[in-house]
Amino acid sequence: MVLVLILFNHNKNLEKPNMKKFLIEVAHGPDKKACDHAIQVFLQSGSHFLTHAEWGCMDGEHKAWIIVEVDSKEDARYIVPPLFRTDAKIIQLTTFTSKDIQEPEKFHTA
Repeated sequence: MVLVLILFNHNKNLEKPNMKKFLIEVAHGPDKKACDHAIQVFLQSGSHFLTHAEWGCMDGEHKAWIIVEVDSKEDARYIVPPLFRTDAKIIQLTTFTSKDIQEPEKFHTA
C-alpha cells in the first residue's frame, strides 16, 4: 500500500501544467437492473476514476459524474467503459476570474 502511494505521488509531480479539466457524464436506464449493471461495470473496471464516480440514482437522476484532468476530450472519453463510451457526455470545465468577465469575447464566439 505504501509503495502505491509513493508511486501515485511521484506521478502527480510529473503532471503537465496545462492539463484540461473535464466533467464526464454517463447516463444509464432508470430501472434497477440498468442501475446495478452500470455501477457493476464501473466498479469492476478497476479504474480509480470510475470507482470514485458520483451517482445521482438515489435522487432519480440516473447518471454518473466524474471530473478528470487529462490532455484532451478524447483522453477523457477513453476513461469511460466501452459500453457507455459512445453516449457519454464530455464537458470541458473552465474557472473564470473577474478579469475574464471584462473580456467575454475570448469565450463567446457565437
